Amino acid sequence: MLKIVSFKICPFVQRVTAALEAKKIPYEIEFINLKDKPQWFLDISPNGQVPVMVTDGGAVLFESDAIVEYIDDEYGELESGVTNEQRALDRAWGYLGSKNYMTQCGTMSSKDEAIFSERVKKLRAVFEKAEKQLSGETRFFKSDTLSKVDIAWLPLLHRAAIIKAHSGHDFFCGMPKMQAWQAAIMKTGLVEKSVSADFEQRFADFYLTNTYLAGGEEANISSCAEVSCCQ
Repeated sequence: MLKIVSFKICPFVQRVTAALEAKKIPYEIEFINLKDKPQWFLDISPNGQVPVMVTDGGAVLFESDAIVEYIDDEYGELESGVTNEQRALDRAWGYLGSKNYMTQCGTMSSKDEAIFSERVKKLRAVFEKAEKQLSGETRFFKSDTLSKVDIAWLPLLHRAAIIKAHSGHDFFCGMPKMQAWQAAIMKTGLVEKSVSADFEQRFADFYLTNTYLAGGEEANISSCAEVSCCQ
């Protein structure tokens, strides 16, 4: 059985587990503490980051982009009949989502209103690009069928939903198509299946304590440094 090595609130790991869950591929998962990485993990992870996947054949894969591509190659893509041109576009839009995981982490970790406003402006610029690309006529990014683009953006959409529920801040304010896409992704059930049972509480403790979003005066400065250990 496939094995995933994870840090519980890493968005890069969630992208991988969401891909596995969407295809109903069985796997086991082991969580580690990135502040105290076990030696066995350092021995198998070339970059010391999560996620790491150990395949059925014993190969150790790292970097979420490479792992997701392996899942597609080994188990088939979510969609059939995708042209090479569309596949390239899907990869590009997926990359636009995943490369902003850390941007979202930094925004959530902001220590005061000025820093938060500056960072959220940059993040919203990315979301506005997706808003323009969405047709508003389908459930998901391209159609009513889940695609690799939806999986890549799922961590961003999920975390934005938690932030709104806990703080009232909506990263997609004024973006009706993004809000509809977020709602459709949340209804799939993949967000709950792709994270640990205590994910929301751990996420809130990590990002919604002593940060601007929490209404605190001081930021949890260490949060981004820890999450940067996943890729």
